[in-house]
Amino acid sequence: MEGRYHSIESFGNVDGPGTRMVLFLQGCPLRCLYCHNADTWLMKDGKIITVDEVITRFEKNAAFYRKGGITVSGGEPLVQIDFLIELFTKMKAKGIHTCIDTSGIVFQPGNQRQAEKLETLLAVTDLLLIDIKHIDSDKCLKLTGKPNEEMLAFIRFVDNHRVPFWIRQVLVPGLSDDEQDLYLLGKFIGDLNYAQVLEVLPYHRMGANKWDMMGMEYPLEDVEEPSKELVARSKQLIFKGIADRQAERRVSKAT
Repeated sequence: MEGRYHSIESFGNVDGPGTRMVLFLQGCPLRCLYCHNADTWLMKDGKIITVDEVITRFEKNAAFYRKGGITVSGGEPLVQIDFLIELFTKMKAKGIHTCIDTSGIVFQPGNQRQAEKLETLLAVTDLLLIDIKHIDSDKCLKLTGKPNEEMLAFIRFVDNHRVPFWIRQVLVPGLSDDEQDLYLLGKFIGDLNYAQVLEVLPYHRMGANKWDMMGMEYPLEDVEEPSKELVARSKQLIFKGIADRQAERRVSKAT
């Protein structure tokens, strides 16, 4: 099976546990204001690669991935779910750790055919890195061009299928750093059972040059990167929301 991809990073170390090969697939329905891979948005701009070619490239450096594995990112990798299913099925048959970096934006609650495909994919997926773009749907729309209902529903779907995942929140000053929003994000996470890690990722301007190269105006030109203090404070607020929601759940079970 063929897929469309943007690039391959041979030795990634921030996209899941251990050293990993990271495959960036092409295509994404989101238009995040801070996107650092805007050149992955359009499917037609990608290059062709087959599942077997990905595996061959992985096996060339397999010795380096013994404590890692493969992560498929994007773009939005679930846009090419059939490619992912075949790739991960073959990878798992070889005992390779598999990970998906996704926002879940393509999820369609109530779509049984898609749910069956996702269940097939999750059965050969060891870990997901899930980006929560914004806990407030209206603010998510402003930030990404899409509301958040499908993304949050996807997280619940994964949680209900007992697949481990990490939660990632990009912290953008003035856009995703409201204290009440961060606390409510924590309360949402506190309702989940299989979230293993919380990562608060500070906004950076590394992708601004790509916007320029593509002839587009970078929308966050005047936004500064968050301070270490703001990142630390934001984590505290999220963890407080998690702790409070977990305490509420314990009380509810006890009664």
